Amino acid sequence: MTLQLPKAIAEKTTVFSLGGSLIVPNGGVDTRFLNSFKKMVMPLVKKGHRFVFVTGGGGTARSYINAAKQIGGLTNDDFDWLGIHATRLNGHLLRTIFRDHAYPVVVKDPSKTFTRKWKEPIMVAAGWKPGWSTDYIAVRLAKRMGVKHVVNLSNIDYLYDKDPKKYPSAKPVKEITWKEYRAMVGDDWTPGMNVPFDPIASRLAHHSGIKVTILSSGPANVKKFFAGDKFKGSIIQS
Repeated sequence: MTLQLPKAIAEKTTVFSLGGSLIVPNGGVDTRFLNSFKKMVMPLVKKGHRFVFVTGGGGTARSYINAAKQIGGLTNDDFDWLGIHATRLNGHLLRTIFRDHAYPVVVKDPSKTFTRKWKEPIMVAAGWKPGWSTDYIAVRLAKRMGVKHVVNLSNIDYLYDKDPKKYPSAKPVKEITWKEYRAMVGDDWTPGMNVPFDPIASRLAHHSGIKVTILSSGPANVKKFFAGDKFKGSIIQS
């Protein structure tokens, strides 16, 4: 069954793939980020914006997956489930922070209808099942809702033509086509994969005509993005 939003509401709705490393970097929950994020979101809500936040697993997922790998004898599905539960924990934390303005249930399955009509300005979603990242969940929800833009909030400023950690000569890429981006990241997904936007989600966004903006997470930068000013980030579209 469709989750298609009326056009006027869809145009006010932004789906965020919220990098788990922003919520839980290696070292614990980043309360400073969460406080600044809430202070950035609420004025936008008061202006009529609506948001779907899909939370990643971050440091919690990496910690559990790495521990499982050291023990050995497990499958990719086992690793994925550890990551999925980490995303759900982060999702419950975020929904709690926005509890007075958020849909009361963390969405765990983007293929189902909601338990009731979505009236609140904020909805939080998390991981679904093995093989699908939270980037994919964000794109799938956007497609079902009729939202044509997904924002990937990240701790990087831009996409680069090669890994800037390995190659000092790497250059930022501010705009790129889906065809070009997918040639860079390939077509396969593995648990804990660290790319700006995952390959399976990229394929769905490409085929669905959905634009993705990789957006640097600083509150001032996000405000510039919503104000239509120059911002730090990269746009991927057909």
